[in-house]
Amino acid sequence: MGDWTPPDKRFSELPRRLLTALVLIPFALFAVWMGSWWLALGCSAFCAVMLLEWCRMSATPNGALLAVIAALFGLGLGTGDERIGAGLLAAAAVLAVFSAQRTAEARLSAGFGVVYVFAMVFGLYVLREGPWEGRLAAMYFMSFVWASDAAAYFFGRMFRGPRLLPKESPNKTWSGAIAGVIATALCGYVAASWQDADKLPWMVAGVLISMGAQAGDLFESGLKRRFKVKDSGTILPGHGGLLDRVDGLGAVSLLSTLTFLSVPSLPRLLGL
Repeated sequence: MGDWTPPDKRFSELPRRLLTALVLIPFALFAVWMGSWWLALGCSAFCAVMLLEWCRMSATPNGALLAVIAALFGLGLGTGDERIGAGLLAAAAVLAVFSAQRTAEARLSAGFGVVYVFAMVFGLYVLREGPWEGRLAAMYFMSFVWASDAAAYFFGRMFRGPRLLPKESPNKTWSGAIAGVIATALCGYVAASWQDADKLPWMVAGVLISMGAQAGDLFESGLKRRFKVKDSGTILPGHGGLLDRVDGLGAVSLLSTLTFLSVPSLPRLLGL
């Protein structure tokens, strides 16, 4: 999320933020709940918009063409054919790198942006469609990220206190970060009750999800600071760009997917 807005203005933008969330969240929940091609269609739209925002933010040329490839990548996830995704990823990365200015830094930024956006979309799709109870896993983890964001936003501005990373994200505070972790630990406790699973693994998962979401948010803030922009875009009133809104969720989705694939017993431990 955009971290460089003055705190008083951020509160004045709260109605717009809530209205945007009321539109965006049901769309995301519907796509994830339905899964399969519905989710692939949502991933296609998100991937195209996010890559276009990255191109504008990093001054990478051929943004429209790269957005088309990104949209095809999202749709390609619905086929289940990894070769399609790999081919589109390679095509987008090559196009971005060779379209960028002839400096190592510009080409690295262009190529990284493609991998960064595609990886987040891939992580969400596979989390939902993986060999576990993907619908439940995705729904739980999405709600945990939103709970972490909300707790950090409101409690951070209520208690303020020392800043988490003043240079990278001056509006993030330790009080907000701790509130986010506590909120997701409580979410984990509730989820464990619903899943009839051990409380401790779910509470630990909640803490790790909050930490992963906040790390993804801070990472995005660092990228925006590098490119000297406040927001990645303007598509979401009160939030900025789509990248600003899904940075934490994208990080959690990718990390959760990689963890589940690496440790197959973990979903069973969580009752998933």
